[in-house]
Amino acid sequence: MADIVDPRVEEYAVAHSTPEPDRFAALAEETRAATTAPQMMVGSLEGRFLSFLVSMLRPRLVVEVGTFTGYSALSMAESLPPEGRIITCDISEEHVAIARRHIAASPYADRIEIRVGPAIDTLRTIDGPVDLAFIDADKSGYLDYYEDLVPKLAPDGIIAVDNVLWSGRVLDEAPPDEVDEMTPVLRRFNDHVVRDERVECVMLPLRDGVTLVRRRD
Repeated sequence: MADIVDPRVEEYAVAHSTPEPDRFAALAEETRAATTAPQMMVGSLEGRFLSFLVSMLRPRLVVEVGTFTGYSALSMAESLPPEGRIITCDISEEHVAIARRHIAASPYADRIEIRVGPAIDTLRTIDGPVDLAFIDADKSGYLDYYEDLVPKLAPDGIIAVDNVLWSGRVLDEAPPDEVDEMTPVLRRFNDHVVRDERVECVMLPLRDGVTLVRRRD
């Protein structure tokens, strides 16, 4: 993943944010050692952002599309209110095995439910209301996940969508034969969200780009 923000700026931001608990260092180390795409893990700054978002929303139900190795689920679980819970889903048994170990060793094992299988199938079993959804999985499915979740949002619910800037490639004007297949997918998704009259949104240049979405009153 190419840097959108000057790495020195991000390092400064991390250094001036409340640090993550020590358990995250072990999870990050194993993710880098045991997976072929460790950049799929949300970083320290985005993890703190998600934790902060949960602390503000006080959600009863969080739905995460894309568990990977559990870093983001654990970040959000830290700030859950006592009655809060997280349903997180992923299609990779290999990645989920890492997530299960680290979640089981955390104080939040009873608040996080992992479901393995196609995300859209999991979403269709959840009635809502969903107070917070975090979409960070296969980009080709983003629009389907979004369309499933918007009607299920609680009145003050939020959808957070990761990787919407796609290392800045959404801005590229390269010839079509030089554009990776996910760039146009994310462009279409971003265009769909900003034109959706049911919602309002704000895109943040945080890490690889995060869009926050909420339903209009």
